[in-house]
Amino acid sequence: MKKLRKFISLTAMTSAGFLLITSAILYIVPAGRVAYWADWHLWGLTKTQWTNLHINLGVLFLVAIGLHTYLNWGPIVSYLKTRAKDLRVFTLHFNLALGLSLLVMVGTYLEIPPLSTIIQIGEGFKDRGAEKYGEPPYGHAELSTLKTFSQKMALDLNDSIQRLEQAGYAVESENMTLEALAKKYETSPQVIYLAMKPEDETKISGTLPENPPPGIGRRTLADVCQEFDLNIPAILRRLEQAGTPGSADMPLKEIAEKHGMGPLDFYGLLKTIADDL
Repeated sequence: MKKLRKFISLTAMTSAGFLLITSAILYIVPAGRVAYWADWHLWGLTKTQWTNLHINLGVLFLVAIGLHTYLNWGPIVSYLKTRAKDLRVFTLHFNLALGLSLLVMVGTYLEIPPLSTIIQIGEGFKDRGAEKYGEPPYGHAELSTLKTFSQKMALDLNDSIQRLEQAGYAVESENMTLEALAKKYETSPQVIYLAMKPEDETKISGTLPENPPPGIGRRTLADVCQEFDLNIPAILRRLEQAGTPGSADMPLKEIAEKHGMGPLDFYGLLKTIADDL
């Protein structure tokens, strides 16, 4: 029985530790519509995979805590006894614990600081994620077939498929979803959409800052083009013409290294191309 108590207690402790990690990640992850649209990953896992981990770890924690409570029922009951050894549920310590839990619940419902501040900080992370990765044109757009998506976005289906083919994304059927096509080529639905858009419907007047923003080398070409209003199909064609081809889902630093260039040199080339559009 002693060994079982140790095992259950350690299981509760380790699962709680992993729950803390998944909770922190889900606290800062972009909103679902953004994460699915941009194919967001952290440490190789998608938002869905992090959520699934969190749920199953939560179940494991609940089972472990339930068994821990059962195996340690005697000590727990002793916490509810007075000095005279009389059992009393509403002891001082129980009331304090219950009061704290109720305070958190009510304070969260009424949006009282600092509880509301915690929620606002989380929303801030999600807003910054939307700014960084971009919003889908409508909810769960990635689940739409190419045919449905083209209809909703007022795009010519045949022209969109032709543009995808030219960008290197072979379309098996107009009934393929953007998500399925993106997974086939290990990219994001967002990149597929950018490849479908006619040039005259894509902002081409943007430009890049004179000096590269911090961390831009780690961002994908698609992210950079979207943030600075650049036409990604045109950028990709110009890069290929310059002898430095890359794909939209590659980080700038990776494209630069592929062609034996330094990140600053590649950024300068990209800025020159963007200024000429």
